[in-house]
Amino acid sequence: MEQFDLCVIGGGPAGYAAAMRAIDLGKRTLLVERDRIGGTGIFNGALASKTLWEIAHRVSSTNELMRTRGREPFRLSWEEVSRTMHEAVFERKYLYACHMQLLVNDKEGPALFKHERGSGRLMDAHTVRIERTGYVVDIHADQIIIATGSRPRMVPDIAVDEEHIFTSDGIFEITALPKSIVIIGAGVIGCEFATIFCNLGATRVHLIDRADRILPFEDADVSELVARNLERKGVIIHRSAKLERIAVDGDEVEYVLSYADGHTETVRVEKALLSVGRLPNTEGLGLDVAGVRMDPDKGHIQITDTRTSQPHIHVVGDATATNMLVNLGEMEGRHAVERIWAGKEVPLSYDNVSNIMFLDPEVAGVGLNEQECRKRGIAYRMARIDYSCLARAIAMRSTKGFFKVLVTNDPDMRVLGMRAVGEHASSAIEAVALMMRLGTPIRELAELIHPHPSITEGVQECARMLLGTSIFKPGVFDDRMQCYTWEPQVSTMVAA
Repeated sequence: MEQFDLCVIGGGPAGYAAAMRAIDLGKRTLLVERDRIGGTGIFNGALASKTLWEIAHRVSSTNELMRTRGREPFRLSWEEVSRTMHEAVFERKYLYACHMQLLVNDKEGPALFKHERGSGRLMDAHTVRIERTGYVVDIHADQIIIATGSRPRMVPDIAVDEEHIFTSDGIFEITALPKSIVIIGAGVIGCEFATIFCNLGATRVHLIDRADRILPFEDADVSELVARNLERKGVIIHRSAKLERIAVDGDEVEYVLSYADGHTETVRVEKALLSVGRLPNTEGLGLDVAGVRMDPDKGHIQITDTRTSQPHIHVVGDATATNMLVNLGEMEGRHAVERIWAGKEVPLSYDNVSNIMFLDPEVAGVGLNEQECRKRGIAYRMARIDYSCLARAIAMRSTKGFFKVLVTNDPDMRVLGMRAVGEHASSAIEAVALMMRLGTPIRELAELIHPHPSITEGVQECARMLLGTSIFKPGVFDDRMQCYTWEPQVSTMVAA
Protein backbone atom coordinates (compact mmCIF):
# COMPACT_ATOMS: atom_id res chain seq x y z
CA MET A 1 0.00 0.00 0.00
CA GLU A 2 1.45 3.35 -1.04
CA GLN A 3 2.16 5.75 1.84
CA PHE A 4 1.51 9.49 1.89
CA ASP A 5 1.88 12.22 4.46
CA LEU A 6 -1.32 13.83 3.17
CA CYS A 7 -4.25 12.75 1.04
CA VAL A 8 -6.52 15.53 -0.19
CA ILE A 9 -9.92 14.37 -1.45
CA GLY A 10 -11.18 17.02 -3.86
CA GLY A 11 -9.24 19.13 -6.33
CA GLY A 12 -11.16 22.40 -6.24
CA PRO A 13 -9.66 25.68 -4.98
CA ALA A 14 -9.53 24.59 -1.32
CA GLY A 15 -8.09 21.14 -1.97
CA TYR A 16 -5.54 22.34 -4.50
CA ALA A 17 -4.34 25.11 -2.16
CA ALA A 18 -3.94 22.57 0.66
CA ALA A 19 -1.94 20.21 -1.56
CA MET A 20 0.39 22.97 -2.75
CA ARG A 21 1.02 24.19 0.80
CA ALA A 22 1.88 20.66 1.90
CA ILE A 23 4.44 20.43 -0.92
CA ASP A 24 5.99 23.69 0.35
CA LEU A 25 6.55 21.93 3.67
CA GLY A 26 8.15 18.90 2.04
CA LYS A 27 5.23 16.50 2.56
CA ARG A 28 4.41 13.68 0.17
CA THR A 29 0.93 14.56 -1.06
CA LEU A 30 -1.78 12.76 -3.02
CA LEU A 31 -4.55 14.82 -4.63
CA VAL A 32 -7.68 12.82 -5.50
CA GLU A 33 -10.28 14.34 -7.86
CA ARG A 34 -13.15 12.48 -9.49
CA ASP A 35 -13.89 15.10 -12.13
CA ARG A 36 -11.87 18.17 -13.11
CA ILE A 37 -9.10 19.95 -11.22
CA GLY A 38 -10.26 23.45 -10.31
CA GLY A 39 -13.82 22.50 -9.35
CA THR A 40 -16.45 25.22 -9.26
CA GLY A 41 -13.65 27.77 -8.97
CA ILE A 42 -13.28 27.29 -12.74
CA PHE A 43 -16.20 25.27 -14.08
CA ASN A 44 -19.86 26.15 -13.52
CA GLY A 45 -18.95 28.64 -10.84
CA ALA A 46 -16.71 31.56 -10.01
CA LEU A 47 -14.66 31.98 -13.19
CA ALA A 48 -17.42 31.04 -15.64
CA SER A 49 -20.08 33.24 -14.04
CA LYS A 50 -17.73 36.20 -13.55
CA THR A 51 -16.70 36.00 -17.21
CA LEU A 52 -20.39 36.22 -18.12
CA TRP A 53 -20.82 39.12 -15.70
CA GLU A 54 -17.89 41.02 -17.22
CA ILE A 55 -19.24 40.58 -20.76
CA ALA A 56 -22.77 41.57 -19.72
CA HIS A 57 -21.47 44.57 -17.76
CA ARG A 58 -19.56 45.86 -20.80
CA VAL A 59 -22.58 45.37 -23.05
CA SER A 60 -24.79 47.27 -20.60
CA SER A 61 -22.28 50.11 -20.10
CA THR A 62 -21.82 50.51 -23.85
CA ASN A 63 -25.57 50.52 -24.44
CA GLU A 64 -26.13 53.10 -21.70
CA LEU A 65 -23.69 55.39 -23.52
CA MET A 66 -25.28 54.70 -26.91
CA ARG A 67 -28.74 55.49 -25.56
CA THR A 68 -27.55 58.88 -24.29
CA ARG A 69 -26.36 59.59 -27.85
CA GLY A 70 -29.65 58.50 -29.38
CA ARG A 71 -28.23 55.34 -30.94
CA GLU A 72 -29.65 51.86 -31.08
CA PRO A 73 -28.30 49.33 -28.54
CA PHE A 74 -26.32 46.36 -29.79
CA ARG A 75 -26.72 42.71 -28.83
CA LEU A 76 -24.41 39.73 -28.52
CA SER A 77 -25.61 36.22 -29.32
CA TRP A 78 -25.26 33.47 -26.74
CA GLU A 79 -22.81 31.79 -29.12
CA GLU A 80 -20.52 34.83 -28.92
CA VAL A 81 -20.90 35.14 -25.16
CA SER A 82 -20.41 31.42 -24.56
CA ARG A 83 -17.29 31.31 -26.73
CA THR A 84 -15.61 33.96 -24.59
CA MET A 85 -16.65 32.17 -21.40
CA HIS A 86 -15.20 28.86 -22.61
CA GLU A 87 -11.97 30.59 -23.67
CA ALA A 88 -11.57 31.97 -20.14
CA VAL A 89 -12.30 28.58 -18.58
CA PHE A 90 -9.82 26.87 -20.91
CA GLU A 91 -7.05 29.36 -20.05
CA ARG A 92 -7.44 28.72 -16.33
CA LYS A 93 -7.82 24.96 -16.79
CA TYR A 94 -4.69 24.88 -18.96
CA LEU A 95 -2.76 26.77 -16.27
CA TYR A 96 -3.66 24.12 -13.67
CA ALA A 97 -2.92 21.25 -16.08
CA CYS A 98 0.54 22.60 -16.96
CA HIS A 99 1.36 23.29 -13.33
CA MET A 100 0.43 19.77 -12.22
CA GLN A 101 2.25 18.14 -15.13
CA LEU A 102 5.45 20.01 -14.35
CA LEU A 103 5.14 19.13 -10.66
CA VAL A 104 4.68 15.42 -11.38
CA ASN A 105 7.53 15.35 -13.92
CA ASP A 106 9.99 17.37 -11.84
CA LYS A 107 13.00 15.03 -11.89
CA GLU A 108 15.31 17.38 -10.01
CA GLY A 109 13.19 17.90 -6.92
CA PRO A 110 11.78 15.29 -4.52
CA ALA A 111 8.76 13.32 -5.82
CA LEU A 112 6.27 14.94 -3.46
CA PHE A 113 3.14 15.30 -5.59
CA LYS A 114 0.84 12.71 -7.10
CA HIS A 115 -2.59 13.11 -8.69
CA GLU A 116 -5.17 10.31 -8.92
CA ARG A 117 -8.38 10.61 -10.90
CA GLY A 118 -11.30 8.91 -9.18
CA SER A 119 -13.62 9.04 -6.17
CA GLY A 120 -12.00 8.90 -2.75
CA ARG A 121 -13.61 7.02 0.14
CA LEU A 122 -12.37 6.33 3.67
CA MET A 123 -12.07 2.61 4.45
CA ASP A 124 -10.82 3.27 7.98
CA ALA A 125 -9.22 6.16 9.82
CA HIS A 126 -6.13 6.24 7.58
CA THR A 127 -6.95 4.21 4.46
CA VAL A 128 -8.42 5.92 1.38
CA ARG A 129 -9.81 3.89 -1.50
CA ILE A 130 -9.68 5.51 -4.94
CA GLU A 131 -12.09 4.19 -7.55
CA ARG A 132 -12.84 4.87 -11.17
CA THR A 133 -14.09 2.64 -13.97
CA GLY A 134 -11.88 -0.45 -14.10
CA TYR A 135 -9.54 0.78 -11.37
CA VAL A 136 -9.40 0.45 -7.57
CA VAL A 137 -6.46 1.22 -5.30
CA ASP A 138 -6.02 1.74 -1.55
CA ILE A 139 -3.48 4.15 -0.06
CA HIS A 140 -2.43 5.06 3.48
CA ALA A 141 -2.32 8.69 4.61
CA ASP A 142 -1.14 10.09 7.92
CA GLN A 143 -3.36 13.16 7.43
CA ILE A 144 -6.52 13.51 5.34
CA ILE A 145 -8.19 16.68 4.09
CA ILE A 146 -11.74 16.55 2.74
CA ALA A 147 -12.33 19.26 0.14
CA THR A 148 -15.17 17.76 -1.86
CA GLY A 149 -17.00 21.00 -2.64
CA SER A 150 -20.73 21.53 -2.98
CA ARG A 151 -23.67 21.17 -5.35
CA PRO A 152 -26.85 23.18 -5.96
CA ARG A 153 -29.58 22.61 -3.40
CA MET A 154 -32.68 21.01 -4.89
CA VAL A 155 -36.33 21.55 -3.93
CA PRO A 156 -38.51 18.39 -3.83
CA ASP A 157 -41.43 19.82 -5.83
CA ILE A 158 -39.29 21.39 -8.57
CA ALA A 159 -38.35 18.96 -11.34
CA VAL A 160 -34.99 20.19 -12.62
CA ASP A 161 -34.25 18.82 -16.09
CA GLU A 162 -31.36 21.15 -17.10
CA GLU A 163 -33.26 21.82 -20.33
CA HIS A 164 -36.14 24.03 -19.24
CA ILE A 165 -35.55 24.28 -15.48
CA PHE A 166 -31.85 24.71 -14.63
CA THR A 167 -29.58 24.77 -11.60
CA SER A 168 -26.76 27.29 -11.25
CA ASP A 169 -24.41 24.52 -12.45
CA GLY A 170 -26.44 23.67 -15.54
CA ILE A 171 -27.40 27.17 -16.69
CA PHE A 172 -24.07 27.54 -18.51
CA GLU A 173 -25.18 24.89 -21.00
CA ILE A 174 -28.11 26.82 -22.46
CA THR A 175 -27.99 26.93 -26.26
CA ALA A 176 -29.40 30.44 -26.74
CA LEU A 177 -30.32 33.46 -24.67
CA PRO A 178 -33.92 32.91 -23.55
CA LYS A 179 -36.53 35.55 -24.26
CA SER A 180 -37.65 35.25 -20.63
CA ILE A 181 -36.46 33.51 -17.48
CA VAL A 182 -37.66 33.18 -13.90
CA ILE A 183 -35.03 32.93 -11.17
CA ILE A 184 -36.15 31.24 -7.95
CA GLY A 185 -34.19 32.67 -5.04
CA ALA A 186 -32.92 36.24 -4.63
CA GLY A 187 -29.68 35.54 -2.81
CA VAL A 188 -26.22 36.21 -4.21
CA ILE A 189 -26.31 33.65 -7.04
CA GLY A 190 -29.88 34.44 -8.06
CA CYS A 191 -29.26 38.19 -8.16
CA GLU A 192 -25.99 37.65 -10.02
CA PHE A 193 -27.70 35.73 -12.82
CA ALA A 194 -30.54 38.28 -12.88
CA THR A 195 -27.86 40.93 -13.43
CA ILE A 196 -26.15 38.93 -16.19
CA PHE A 197 -29.31 38.21 -18.16
CA CYS A 198 -30.80 41.70 -17.89
CA ASN A 199 -27.50 43.37 -18.83
CA LEU A 200 -27.14 41.24 -21.95
CA GLY A 201 -30.41 42.87 -22.97
CA ALA A 202 -32.18 39.98 -24.68
CA THR A 203 -34.02 38.40 -21.74
CA ARG A 204 -36.99 39.47 -19.64
CA VAL A 205 -36.05 38.47 -16.08
CA HIS A 206 -38.41 37.55 -13.24
CA LEU A 207 -36.92 37.18 -9.74
CA ILE A 208 -38.80 35.40 -6.94
CA ASP A 209 -38.03 35.72 -3.25
CA ARG A 210 -40.02 34.82 -0.13
CA ALA A 211 -38.55 37.75 1.80
CA ASP A 212 -39.80 41.31 1.47
CA ARG A 213 -36.52 42.37 -0.14
CA ILE A 214 -33.70 40.77 -2.11
CA LEU A 215 -30.34 40.07 -0.42
CA PRO A 216 -31.98 40.04 3.03
CA PHE A 217 -28.65 39.35 4.78
CA GLU A 218 -27.41 42.79 3.70
CA ASP A 219 -28.53 46.16 5.04
CA ALA A 220 -31.65 47.60 3.46
CA ASP A 221 -29.78 50.46 1.74
CA VAL A 222 -27.60 47.92 -0.10
CA SER A 223 -30.41 45.63 -1.22
CA GLU A 224 -32.73 48.51 -2.14
CA LEU A 225 -30.14 50.15 -4.39
CA VAL A 226 -29.48 46.85 -6.19
CA ALA A 227 -33.23 46.20 -6.51
CA ARG A 228 -33.92 49.68 -7.92
CA ASN A 229 -31.23 49.24 -10.54
CA LEU A 230 -32.48 45.79 -11.54
CA GLU A 231 -36.03 47.09 -11.86
CA ARG A 232 -34.83 50.09 -13.85
CA LYS A 233 -33.40 47.58 -16.32
CA GLY A 234 -36.67 45.71 -16.59
CA VAL A 235 -36.31 42.94 -13.98
CA ILE A 236 -39.63 42.00 -12.36
CA ILE A 237 -39.08 41.25 -8.66
CA HIS A 238 -41.78 39.17 -6.94
CA ARG A 239 -41.32 40.13 -3.27
CA SER A 240 -42.86 38.20 -0.35
CA ALA A 241 -43.99 35.59 -2.85
CA LYS A 242 -44.54 31.89 -2.23
CA LEU A 243 -43.96 29.57 -5.17
CA GLU A 244 -46.99 27.28 -5.23
CA ARG A 245 -46.20 25.40 -8.41
CA ILE A 246 -43.76 25.36 -11.31
CA ALA A 247 -43.84 22.95 -14.24
CA VAL A 248 -42.79 22.59 -17.84
CA ASP A 249 -45.68 23.05 -20.26
CA GLY A 250 -44.63 22.42 -23.86
CA ASP A 251 -41.71 24.72 -24.64
CA GLU A 252 -42.45 27.01 -21.72
CA VAL A 253 -42.32 27.00 -17.94
CA GLU A 254 -45.41 28.02 -15.99
CA TYR A 255 -45.26 29.06 -12.35
CA VAL A 256 -47.88 30.11 -9.82
CA LEU A 257 -47.20 32.51 -6.93
CA SER A 258 -49.29 33.30 -3.88
CA TYR A 259 -49.11 36.34 -1.63
CA ALA A 260 -50.04 37.14 1.96
CA ASP A 261 -53.14 39.08 0.90
CA GLY A 262 -54.55 35.92 -0.70
CA HIS A 263 -54.15 36.74 -4.38
CA THR A 264 -52.27 34.48 -6.79
CA GLU A 265 -50.36 35.11 -9.98
CA THR A 266 -49.64 32.80 -12.92
CA VAL A 267 -46.71 33.57 -15.22
CA ARG A 268 -45.26 31.78 -18.26
CA VAL A 269 -41.60 32.09 -19.23
CA GLU A 270 -39.18 30.31 -21.54
CA LYS A 271 -36.69 29.07 -18.93
CA ALA A 272 -36.31 28.82 -15.15
CA LEU A 273 -33.28 28.86 -12.85
CA LEU A 274 -33.39 27.32 -9.37
CA SER A 275 -31.00 29.19 -7.10
CA VAL A 276 -31.71 28.46 -3.44
CA GLY A 277 -28.24 27.78 -2.09
CA ARG A 278 -25.77 24.91 -2.15
CA LEU A 279 -25.16 21.74 -0.12
CA PRO A 280 -21.80 20.16 0.80
CA ASN A 281 -20.72 17.00 -1.04
CA THR A 282 -20.04 14.77 1.96
CA GLU A 283 -22.07 11.66 1.12
CA GLY A 284 -20.32 8.40 0.27
CA LEU A 285 -17.01 9.40 1.84
CA GLY A 286 -17.02 6.70 4.53
CA LEU A 287 -17.02 9.25 7.32
CA ASP A 288 -18.86 6.94 9.72
CA VAL A 289 -16.31 4.17 9.14
CA ALA A 290 -13.50 6.59 9.95
CA GLY A 291 -15.25 7.75 13.14
CA VAL A 292 -15.98 11.29 11.97
CA ARG A 293 -18.90 12.82 13.89
CA MET A 294 -21.73 14.67 12.17
CA ASP A 295 -23.61 17.65 13.58
CA PRO A 296 -26.91 16.08 14.79
CA ASP A 297 -28.91 19.25 14.11
CA LYS A 298 -27.57 20.30 10.70
CA GLY A 299 -26.39 16.96 9.32
CA HIS A 300 -23.03 18.45 8.36
CA ILE A 301 -19.56 17.37 9.49
CA GLN A 302 -18.76 18.58 13.01
CA ILE A 303 -15.76 20.90 12.67
CA THR A 304 -13.57 22.98 14.97
CA ASP A 305 -11.10 25.20 13.11
CA THR A 306 -11.19 22.83 10.07
CA ARG A 307 -10.51 19.77 12.30
CA THR A 308 -13.10 17.00 12.69
CA SER A 309 -13.64 14.72 15.69
CA GLN A 310 -10.73 12.69 14.30
CA PRO A 311 -7.73 15.00 14.81
CA HIS A 312 -5.98 13.83 11.62
CA ILE A 313 -9.04 14.35 9.37
CA HIS A 314 -9.83 17.90 8.29
CA VAL A 315 -12.52 19.63 6.21
CA VAL A 316 -12.05 22.77 4.12
CA GLY A 317 -13.90 24.79 1.49
CA ASP A 318 -17.54 24.30 0.56
CA ALA A 319 -17.56 20.90 2.29
CA THR A 320 -17.62 22.76 5.62
CA ALA A 321 -21.15 24.00 4.74
CA THR A 322 -20.33 27.52 5.99
CA ASN A 323 -19.17 30.46 3.87
CA MET A 324 -18.82 29.04 0.35
CA LEU A 325 -16.22 31.39 -1.11
CA VAL A 326 -13.16 30.50 -3.19
CA ASN A 327 -10.84 32.83 -1.27
CA LEU A 328 -12.01 31.44 2.06
CA GLY A 329 -11.72 27.82 0.90
CA GLU A 330 -8.14 28.39 -0.24
CA MET A 331 -7.31 30.02 3.09
CA GLU A 332 -8.86 27.12 5.02
CA GLY A 333 -6.86 24.62 2.97
CA ARG A 334 -3.59 26.41 3.66
CA HIS A 335 -4.50 26.94 7.31
CA ALA A 336 -5.24 23.24 7.89
CA VAL A 337 -1.84 22.24 6.50
CA GLU A 338 0.02 24.92 8.46
CA ARG A 339 -1.70 23.91 11.67
CA ILE A 340 -0.63 20.27 11.13
CA TRP A 341 3.01 20.81 10.16
CA ALA A 342 4.01 24.46 10.58
CA GLY A 343 3.04 24.88 14.23
CA LYS A 344 0.26 27.37 13.54
CA GLU A 345 -1.78 27.57 16.74
CA VAL A 346 -3.94 30.66 16.21
CA PRO A 347 -7.41 29.66 14.92
CA LEU A 348 -8.44 30.93 11.51
CA SER A 349 -10.28 34.24 11.83
CA TYR A 350 -13.36 34.89 9.71
CA ASP A 351 -13.82 38.46 10.94
CA ASN A 352 -12.13 40.17 7.99
CA VAL A 353 -13.11 37.96 5.05
CA SER A 354 -13.60 40.13 1.95
CA ASN A 355 -16.31 39.32 -0.55
CA ILE A 356 -17.66 40.68 -3.81
CA MET A 357 -21.16 40.28 -5.18
CA PHE A 358 -21.10 40.72 -8.94
CA LEU A 359 -24.34 42.63 -9.29
CA ASP A 360 -25.33 45.94 -10.82
CA PRO A 361 -23.96 47.89 -9.15
CA GLU A 362 -21.10 45.81 -7.79
CA VAL A 363 -21.27 45.15 -4.03
CA ALA A 364 -18.19 44.50 -1.91
CA GLY A 365 -17.98 43.94 1.81
CA VAL A 366 -15.82 42.99 4.74
CA GLY A 367 -16.73 42.45 8.37
CA LEU A 368 -20.06 43.29 9.97
CA ASN A 369 -22.92 45.30 8.53
CA GLU A 370 -25.40 47.38 10.52
CA GLN A 371 -28.06 44.72 10.97
CA GLU A 372 -25.44 42.23 12.22
CA CYS A 373 -24.13 44.76 14.74
CA ARG A 374 -27.64 45.46 16.00
CA LYS A 375 -28.48 41.77 16.23
CA ARG A 376 -25.38 41.24 18.39
CA GLY A 377 -25.96 44.39 20.43
CA ILE A 378 -22.68 46.01 19.32
CA ALA A 379 -22.58 49.80 19.60
CA TYR A 380 -21.09 51.43 16.53
CA ARG A 381 -20.49 54.66 14.65
CA MET A 382 -21.33 54.80 10.95
CA ALA A 383 -20.19 57.07 8.14
CA ARG A 384 -21.65 56.89 4.65
CA ILE A 385 -20.88 58.86 1.49
CA ASP A 386 -22.60 58.68 -1.88
CA TYR A 387 -20.68 58.13 -5.10
CA SER A 388 -22.06 61.47 -6.30
CA CYS A 389 -19.50 63.16 -4.00
CA LEU A 390 -16.51 61.36 -5.56
CA ALA A 391 -14.57 62.89 -8.45
CA ARG A 392 -13.76 59.50 -10.00
CA ALA A 393 -17.41 58.41 -9.99
CA ILE A 394 -18.40 61.71 -11.62
CA ALA A 395 -15.68 61.22 -14.25
CA MET A 396 -16.97 57.69 -14.95
CA ARG A 397 -20.52 59.09 -15.20
CA SER A 398 -21.47 56.40 -12.70
CA THR A 399 -22.67 58.03 -9.49
CA LYS A 400 -25.11 55.38 -8.24
CA GLY A 401 -23.47 53.88 -5.18
CA PHE A 402 -22.02 54.58 -1.76
CA PHE A 403 -19.39 53.67 0.81
CA LYS A 404 -20.34 52.82 4.37
CA VAL A 405 -17.82 52.28 7.19
CA LEU A 406 -18.66 51.03 10.70
CA VAL A 407 -16.31 51.51 13.65
CA THR A 408 -16.43 50.82 17.37
CA ASN A 409 -18.15 53.49 19.45
CA ASP A 410 -15.08 54.37 21.50
CA PRO A 411 -12.06 56.69 21.17
CA ASP A 412 -10.03 54.10 19.22
CA MET A 413 -12.72 53.73 16.53
CA ARG A 414 -11.50 50.38 15.20
CA VAL A 415 -13.15 49.13 12.03
CA LEU A 416 -16.05 46.69 12.44
CA GLY A 417 -16.98 46.45 8.79
CA MET A 418 -17.47 48.17 5.49
CA ARG A 419 -19.81 47.98 2.50
CA ALA A 420 -19.09 49.47 -0.91
CA VAL A 421 -21.76 49.60 -3.60
CA GLY A 422 -20.96 50.93 -7.06
CA GLU A 423 -18.53 50.84 -9.97
CA HIS A 424 -15.10 49.48 -8.92
CA ALA A 425 -16.41 49.01 -5.37
CA SER A 426 -14.12 46.05 -4.70
CA SER A 427 -10.98 48.16 -5.24
CA ALA A 428 -11.40 49.77 -1.82
CA ILE A 429 -12.02 46.69 0.32
CA GLU A 430 -8.55 45.27 0.96
CA ALA A 431 -7.14 48.28 2.82
CA VAL A 432 -10.03 48.09 5.27
CA ALA A 433 -9.70 44.30 5.60
CA LEU A 434 -6.01 44.73 6.48
CA MET A 435 -6.87 47.39 9.06
CA MET A 436 -9.34 45.01 10.67
CA ARG A 437 -6.73 42.26 10.81
CA LEU A 438 -4.16 44.55 12.40
CA GLY A 439 -6.64 46.32 14.69
CA THR A 440 -5.59 49.69 13.27
CA PRO A 441 -7.59 52.79 14.32
CA ILE A 442 -9.55 54.62 11.63
CA ARG A 443 -7.21 57.62 11.90
CA GLU A 444 -4.54 55.75 9.92
CA LEU A 445 -6.91 55.38 6.96
CA ALA A 446 -7.85 59.05 7.10
CA GLU A 447 -4.20 60.13 6.97
CA LEU A 448 -3.18 57.96 4.00
CA ILE A 449 -2.56 59.86 0.78
CA HIS A 450 -4.92 58.23 -1.72
CA PRO A 451 -4.52 58.61 -5.49
CA HIS A 452 -6.76 61.20 -7.12
CA PRO A 453 -9.22 60.84 -8.61
CA SER A 454 -9.95 57.38 -7.25
CA ILE A 455 -12.89 55.48 -5.84
CA THR A 456 -10.87 54.74 -2.68
CA GLU A 457 -11.13 58.41 -1.73
CA GLY A 458 -14.66 57.56 -0.64
CA VAL A 459 -13.30 55.34 2.13
CA GLN A 460 -10.94 58.09 3.22
CA GLU A 461 -13.76 60.62 3.36
CA CYS A 462 -15.79 58.20 5.52
CA ALA A 463 -12.84 57.96 7.90
CA ARG A 464 -12.57 61.74 8.01
CA MET A 465 -16.29 62.06 8.69
CA LEU A 466 -15.91 59.81 11.72
CA LEU A 467 -13.06 62.04 12.94
CA GLY A 468 -14.97 65.26 12.17
CA THR A 469 -12.44 66.35 9.53
CA SER A 470 -14.18 65.58 6.22
CA ILE A 471 -13.90 67.93 3.24
CA PHE A 472 -17.65 67.82 2.58
CA LYS A 473 -19.73 68.15 5.76
CA PRO A 474 -22.55 65.66 6.43
CA GLY A 475 -24.63 68.41 8.03
CA VAL A 476 -24.56 70.34 4.74
CA PHE A 477 -24.94 67.42 2.30
CA ASP A 478 -27.34 65.46 4.48
CA ASP A 479 -28.89 63.81 1.41
CA ARG A 480 -25.49 62.49 0.26
CA MET A 481 -23.59 61.96 3.50
CA GLN A 482 -24.51 60.50 6.87
CA CYS A 483 -22.66 60.04 10.13
CA TYR A 484 -24.33 58.71 13.27
CA THR A 485 -23.96 56.53 16.36
CA TRP A 486 -26.08 53.53 17.30
CA GLU A 487 -26.18 52.08 20.81
CA PRO A 488 -28.21 49.06 21.99
CA GLN A 489 -29.82 50.92 24.87
CA VAL A 490 -30.84 53.89 22.69
CA SER A 491 -33.86 53.38 20.46
CA THR A 492 -32.91 56.11 17.98
CA MET A 493 -29.73 56.92 16.08
CA VAL A 494 -27.67 59.88 17.28
CA ALA A 495 -26.04 62.16 14.69
CA ALA A 496 -22.28 62.21 15.12
